[in-house]
Amino acid sequence: MVDPTPGERIGTYLTPEEAQEIHKGFMSTFTLYVAIAVVAHVLIWAHKPWFTGGFGL
Repeated sequence: MVDPTPGERIGTYLTPEEAQEIHKGFMSTFTLYVAIAVVAHVLIWAHKPWFTGGFGL
C-alpha cells in the first residue's frame, strides 16, 4: 500500500489533526485516572496512615 501523502503521515495512517484529537482524549482520560488515584491514596492515608514512625505504631 502506497501512502498518498508521505510528507504528512509518518509511521501512522492518521492525519496530524486526528493524532492531536486522539492525544487530547488520551491526556484528559489519563489526567482523570491520576486524579482519582491521588484522591484514593489521600483517603486511605487519612483512614490508616503509613510511615508513622516505626514498628506500625
